[in-house]
Amino acid sequence: MTANQLNHTTEALSFSGEDLVRDIVLQFPKAADYFKGQRIDFCCGGVKPLAEAAAEKGLDSDAMLSDLHKLAQEHPVLEEDTKWNGATSEELVEHIVNKHHRYLREELPLISQNVTKVFRVHGEDSPHLAEVYRLFNLLREDLLKHTAQEEEIEFPKMLAYSANPSEEALAELRGLLTGLEAEHDGAGEILRELRAVTNDFTPPEHACTTYRLTYARLEELEGMTFEHVHLENNNLFLRYQ
Repeated sequence: MTANQLNHTTEALSFSGEDLVRDIVLQFPKAADYFKGQRIDFCCGGVKPLAEAAAEKGLDSDAMLSDLHKLAQEHPVLEEDTKWNGATSEELVEHIVNKHHRYLREELPLISQNVTKVFRVHGEDSPHLAEVYRLFNLLREDLLKHTAQEEEIEFPKMLAYSANPSEEALAELRGLLTGLEAEHDGAGEILRELRAVTNDFTPPEHACTTYRLTYARLEELEGMTFEHVHLENNNLFLRYQ
């Protein structure tokens, strides 16, 4: 990490209930962890004021603001944390492909092995594992298809437009992005169902190590997907809207 990346903002961050959840995370990335803990959607559902998002979950927005301001004092924002806000589209696309798409290609087959093994061994005693198996495989298929399509079609069109903008190319891109965001919404809904059916990824007391590992990996997949979608919906895609 360079000296510049170690610098942090000297001006205190301040948020209000009218700030969009998405914008809070863009300004203060640590808020993503806080919102995940509060079950606040900051990626697909991030285009709403914090007060509204809190009310939907039955949470106190003033208390949440207090928590966020305390976190901001304890965790100064490093330039490294927000560097993707100012990165070129080419740099951001490269980061998404090398980190998030690569993660999915490497991890989904391994998670699949765990999900399948746990379902086969414990499915009779834990009937909900059949639904976990179904939902995961639906999610895996959707994510792999989605990322391949982005790399083959949408990302090249974005970078081509950045290099040579035209109204025609922009109109086409906006149509494609609407479809991608709908696919993100679909993945988010599957993850919500997975969280519900697994009781917030909480394994039963009798769960073996593989059972517990499977839930932990599913929760990690959820977190990585939220970060992935946030970078696309709330950063990259906005450049073409």
